[in-house]
Amino acid sequence: MPALDRRGLDNLETHFVSPEVYRRDDVALRQARLAAVVADRIIPQLVRLHTEVLPDALPIADVVEALAPSNLDVSALAHIVLGDDLEAAVAYVLVLRDRGLAMDALFTELLEPAARYLGQLWDQDECDFIDVTLGVARLQKLLATFNGSHLLPDLDSRRVLLMAVTPGDQHHFGASMVQRFLEGAGWCVETAFDRSAAEIARLTSKQWFAVAGLTVGSERSLPRLEETIRLIRRESRNQMISVMVGGPLFSANPDLALEVGADGTAFNAPGAVLMAQKLFDEMVLKTAN
Repeated sequence: MPALDRRGLDNLETHFVSPEVYRRDDVALRQARLAAVVADRIIPQLVRLHTEVLPDALPIADVVEALAPSNLDVSALAHIVLGDDLEAAVAYVLVLRDRGLAMDALFTELLEPAARYLGQLWDQDECDFIDVTLGVARLQKLLATFNGSHLLPDLDSRRVLLMAVTPGDQHHFGASMVQRFLEGAGWCVETAFDRSAAEIARLTSKQWFAVAGLTVGSERSLPRLEETIRLIRRESRNQMISVMVGGPLFSANPDLALEVGADGTAFNAPGAVLMAQKLFDEMVLKTAN
């Protein structure tokens, strides 16, 4: 990963955080209070592995389990990104990455769970929307930094997402919440609620989108969801468009996302921001190559 100095990190901030989240008088005080909690109560525990093969070496499954980020690792990173020290967050992820985990594993076992944890703090009224938005935006920056997509030109102009509800579904709350977090994290979001599959696909044919996000409320709507995804991929102006899906069905069975033709899913709105960034990174890096 290319080295980032303090100025580079500060400049990167503008790519991922909507200016509105800073327009509160108590932002600095709240960040300082959270940083103190991290310093006083969050003590990262690192796992040291032997570099030499021992006669009584653990089975490989036990070694892999030992390498995986723990719940403490996840909560510690979440609290770090609630502060304002991005360098500390980068260093923390580097320590965990240097255990030998691939970036894909760090996403699924550290970054996405940290976003999910921030969502839980918000649900429990331990953090407000601004806190969680800033934290998720910083997790998003971490992902872009480690994936290298922050180095690509015209980053902001390409981070455009279509947020839609599966045709026939009337539950817009979840999609609206995902929209709020995405916009807070710097995405340009267009919405397509109460639209047919053909209308949703037509929007993607007229405007370039990096990602399409679809929510579904019930199992009976899955056929319409699959049809909508097929039409989007066929009609999209961006033939490399990524599709992510969300809703209770996918929280219970994440593998269902691939079965309906999507590229990924997330457990909650903060996690959806990271999933969108991951899909975006994969797309732009393929385009660059």
